[in-house]
Amino acid sequence: MENIRFITMGELLLRLSPPNYEKIRTTDEFKVTYGGAEANVAAALSNLGVDASYFTVVPESSIGKAAIRYLRSNDVHCSPCIYAPEGRMGIYFLEEGFGVRSSKVTYDRKDSAFAKYDFSTVDFKEKLKGFTWLHLSGITPALSQSCRKLVSLALKAAKELKITVSFDCNFRSALWGWQEARDCITEYLPYVDVLFGIEPINLRDENGKDMKDGLSMNPTYKEQDRIFRELHKRYNFKAIGRHVRYVHSGSENSLKAFMWYNGETYESRTFRFNILDRVGGGDAFASGMIYAIMRNMPPDEIVNFAVASSVIKHTMHGDFNITDDEESIIKLMNQEYEIRR
Repeated sequence: MENIRFITMGELLLRLSPPNYEKIRTTDEFKVTYGGAEANVAAALSNLGVDASYFTVVPESSIGKAAIRYLRSNDVHCSPCIYAPEGRMGIYFLEEGFGVRSSKVTYDRKDSAFAKYDFSTVDFKEKLKGFTWLHLSGITPALSQSCRKLVSLALKAAKELKITVSFDCNFRSALWGWQEARDCITEYLPYVDVLFGIEPINLRDENGKDMKDGLSMNPTYKEQDRIFRELHKRYNFKAIGRHVRYVHSGSENSLKAFMWYNGETYESRTFRFNILDRVGGGDAFASGMIYAIMRNMPPDEIVNFAVASSVIKHTMHGDFNITDDEESIIKLMNQEYEIRR
């Protein structure tokens, strides 16, 4: 992968969570770390040896510098980042779930340095020069009009530079409405090569009916193949990935995934596991699939490597999947054990 240079763009967040599965209203201390959907992907790929860079805007303060230092400690290149004189660090609070109690995320991101920054002043062709892969997510355009401009300008620059683009739909109802998200994200799809998630994409038939209506959270192979084929027909995606989660309790889940690749739909095996920290599991799936595609693995291995990457992330505190050995992921994806759902 010597010639691959990866970059992702998004908001870096300060994460505060009570220790020992406590609730916010009862704790008197918080554990501090940093994360964010795009940063999580960059850190996971960097730990696996990919030349990965990250672009964000943080306040020119001790907190902003500490956040960037945390990324750099995971070998992510942060030279494209901007320190802004105005705005603050975006924050999210996490109550970690346990047993029948699920995890809960509370955002505090309004007027962050990233959301307020005027991205129309950024030369994205210059920022992306020399890179071969760009990753973006649907969280960024939910933050502000300027952030929507960032995604639009970056996608157009990547198209001109012939850079592979991956996009994770990542709908967050706490940040914007379903219809607004659907209209916005659907406009980005012609620029995307590798798609993660299928919501909230606008996919209507000739009668105006949403083709995804009735598609369950646990689709059959045939149902998922139909949607993937229609998405590919309209947008000519190289690959589409979607993971499916079965929730047994707040601390025990199962995961599997479907993937469209080279004209076929593939289904992974199902993994059942205990959860230490669920945040970043979807980003670990995306980074695992990106890495396996970069490594030119066979399609059935790509989808299983992606799911196994997500499973391993669930065993780590913090947002990042800090796995520096692909063999540990391969060992898990080939491990024989009883599958219970």
